[in-house]
Amino acid sequence: MSDMQQVNQAKLLSPRRNTTDAQSIEALADEQLAHFGIKADSEYGRALHSAATHLYQAQTDVNALWQVTRDTLEGLSKENKLAYFNAKKFLSFQIAKVLDTLQNPFRATYQSMTGQKGGQVSMNHYPLFDNVTALFSATPVIVRTATYVYACTEWVDDAFHGKEFTHQIYSRLLNPTNISLANAIVDLEAGPYSADYLAWNFNSGMAAIDALLSNVLSHGDVLVVSRNVYGGVYQLLHDYFARENRLDIQLAWFDGYSEEEFRTFLAQTKQTYADRLSEGKQLHVYLESPCNPHGYVLDVTGICRAAHEDDHLVMLDATLATPVLHQPLQRENKAERPDYVVHSYTKDICGSGATTAGVVIGEGYRMFQAKGDCVNGYDWSKTMFWDVYYIKGAFLDSEKAFDVLNGMKTLEMRMLNKVINTTVFSQFLAAHPDFNVNCHALPQHPNAGLRESQMRHGWPCALFTVDMQGANLSRDTFVRFFDALEPAFSHQVSIGQNNTIILCPALTSHSELSEEEQHKAQIFLTTMRIAMGTDNVKGLIAHLINSARLHIDPVVPGFSDKFMSAEDIDALYLRTMAQVYEQHAHASGSVADLLDR
Repeated sequence: MSDMQQVNQAKLLSPRRNTTDAQSIEALADEQLAHFGIKADSEYGRALHSAATHLYQAQTDVNALWQVTRDTLEGLSKENKLAYFNAKKFLSFQIAKVLDTLQNPFRATYQSMTGQKGGQVSMNHYPLFDNVTALFSATPVIVRTATYVYACTEWVDDAFHGKEFTHQIYSRLLNPTNISLANAIVDLEAGPYSADYLAWNFNSGMAAIDALLSNVLSHGDVLVVSRNVYGGVYQLLHDYFARENRLDIQLAWFDGYSEEEFRTFLAQTKQTYADRLSEGKQLHVYLESPCNPHGYVLDVTGICRAAHEDDHLVMLDATLATPVLHQPLQRENKAERPDYVVHSYTKDICGSGATTAGVVIGEGYRMFQAKGDCVNGYDWSKTMFWDVYYIKGAFLDSEKAFDVLNGMKTLEMRMLNKVINTTVFSQFLAAHPDFNVNCHALPQHPNAGLRESQMRHGWPCALFTVDMQGANLSRDTFVRFFDALEPAFSHQVSIGQNNTIILCPALTSHSELSEEEQHKAQIFLTTMRIAMGTDNVKGLIAHLINSARLHIDPVVPGFSDKFMSAEDIDALYLRTMAQVYEQHAHASGSVADLLDR
């Protein structure tokens, strides 16, 4: 690296980074002293000049480390990767220790300026004194602040133009805890391609979806939407985006699941709305997979491949899958990846049921660029940050971000438990002739093939529906049976928590639809939407059988005798648990693989 290249890298630390005339690191240190009015020939000036010179040199050295890492990382052995990591980790501690050492003279100088008496008693202490040690926190720190301390004018100017990430301005835009969560979800979702993606977190899943649609859609565009989307998304699309006096988006509802069905539908849609498309309007695709309430899986890979042949953007709500069951951004063929992935953190990723939050993940150049930049022909003004996130204010606060980060720590094991519970419970119900189980965990289900091809190990999502139409129950009998399912089954609206949640759509979420419309949506009086939790599934089964004995057997004699035997249920549970954990164990690789031998 030439001397001038080193100087250019060191300039980032200068208070005159954009206006400096310095041609050497020594000159940068001279400028720094002059900028703050420090005499270079004073004792303080000599010490400050030496410290600043070392910091400028450290900046160039750390950049050299980063360049060496990028150039060599792929070919390193596991042992060398371990050495690289720990060496950099300790270097971070050293830099933090230097910063901490600086705090004592910093504090003393500040205290000498503020007497804390008379009219100055209310003078606040300077927060930098206490924040340094937070660098060593074992978990992300909850940064509960609205704004931040400025370094100097030119750094703030860069920050407002998106060119200085360490100098945050306002927590509505960027917050360290929020950024920790964004980095974590990108790592989970994109894996080896994480460097290509960014995420923005929002205060709810619906806020994330609204932001994404607002960023992607323009007036008069055509949007292909998979039929079974979340009800809130349907309302957002139908009652806002599609209204003529709003964005006049033309909605085309796709009823299929496979790539072939999508290709046929896409061709028909283009023909139907040829006039709009010929006027320069764009066609985009919005999918939900698995979808609510039945849990059906779409051929995301094939649909993305088909859509991208004509450069149509694909947006995917993968909330019910979580990155444990499906990682569409890790497809080797980029054409098979969606352009954006949305999650409602509120559900399984957080898992507590105590936080509402959402996220949009997309390629970095679509999510953020510094003002004035243009990457891949995509202008900075179109990026989600500047176009939506910066102005709408639907940001995620630090406390919620911390809750989601905590939930992520147990996500994998919770999802393993839910896969086991879903498989066992759906098969238990399906063995009874009067239950019609609409769950792709069942091998005979029409959606089982796509579940096998799309989901990790062919594991099912934890949401499905079941009805009891075959039992010909009266409304009164069914309602008494349904009410008796508490407390083992929680009567709640949301999903994705540790407890198993059951909802009767015909009497709640879909009660405003006519009976004919309900039946078209495969919803009947006795349809129950079940969101499996991490509970003891054998306890759930026993509670359901006892509820049937109490309320159904007196009306339909012998109903509960048709359930699986207790011995068969135990065997089903052990068999399913062994299979799921064996699949999980094999996927983690052998010890030899982990040793890199």
